[in-house]
Amino acid sequence: MKNKIIRINILVLVIIGLIAGIVKISPVVFTGYEMYKNATETMSIQDKIEEIKQKKDYITFDKIPEEYIKQVLKSEDRRFYYHFGFDPISTARAMANNIIAGSYSQGGSTITQQLAKNMYFSFEKKYERKVAELFVAYHLEKELTKDEILELYCNIAYYGEGCYGLKEAAKHYYGVNPLKLSHAQIKALVWTIKSPNNYNPHVYRGSIA
Repeated sequence: MKNKIIRINILVLVIIGLIAGIVKISPVVFTGYEMYKNATETMSIQDKIEEIKQKKDYITFDKIPEEYIKQVLKSEDRRFYYHFGFDPISTARAMANNIIAGSYSQGGSTITQQLAKNMYFSFEKKYERKVAELFVAYHLEKELTKDEILELYCNIAYYGEGCYGLKEAAKHYYGVNPLKLSHAQIKALVWTIKSPNNYNPHVYRGSIA
């Protein structure tokens, strides 16, 4: 009887915790959804994609070095081809690290989420923005192939010093087209994505793993 009462009390505490969590999270989800709706009503996702493709330095997937794709997946999203825009493993790891650090220092974003952010949102670290990214990411995964998502990502990722997109960055830092980049140059540009102002080739002189 005593054990049964203990189990019931534990169950009640778990239910209360879940309800409290839902109540706390709900405003974040609602605000994030509103951010998504406002952004995509201003310019639809399809129109935004077409706008990106009109860039002067836009390059198609076949003009992106295979080694670059390999390195960017290794650095940013190892399970890119196996998830649907959201990676619960990376997110859980990032949340655990944030709890340990006592701050929002890691986001656990997939490449699709990063693309969504670069298309529509600021770099401000807020949970509402993360929710908005998820809605855009879901749409992108539903409408585009994985290679098409990667193509867009490589064309609008920020590389520091005003450079958006791989072709612009390759020209700016090394004076070559992307297919002419060396292995070391590719790794340097991939590393730049993590922190463009701190890790771009004109600033960072440390070793790159």
